[in-house]
Amino acid sequence: MNSTDQPQIERKIRIGLRISEKEAQEVKEQAEASHLTLSEYVRRRILGKRIVPQADMNVLAELRRLGGLLKHIHNETRGIYSELTANAIRALETYSKALERAHKNKNSGDGGIDSS
Repeated sequence: MNSTDQPQIERKIRIGLRISEKEAQEVKEQAEASHLTLSEYVRRRILGKRIVPQADMNVLAELRRLGGLLKHIHNETRGIYSELTANAIRALETYSKALERAHKNKNSGDGGIDSS
């Protein structure tokens, strides 16, 4: 089983294609940004499967950290900025949930529009 708990598929067929050096570099960079092998990245793109870049998971971690800092500010100021911090926390939660849904859909193999 792989990291997404899906059975391994035996892949025997090789498909070749010709692309320019610039295109090859772009594809390699996109695969690296997604933390996927080149083969897995191309396979997902061709089959229309969702690709959630690793950067999105880094952003999610940062949003959670910012939420903690906002809570700390709220507690330290004894709620002086409660309306502002509440609005900011709601905005962070909304974006965090959207990223979590995108990541969940990617891991379930859900097709759809990719985020790259």
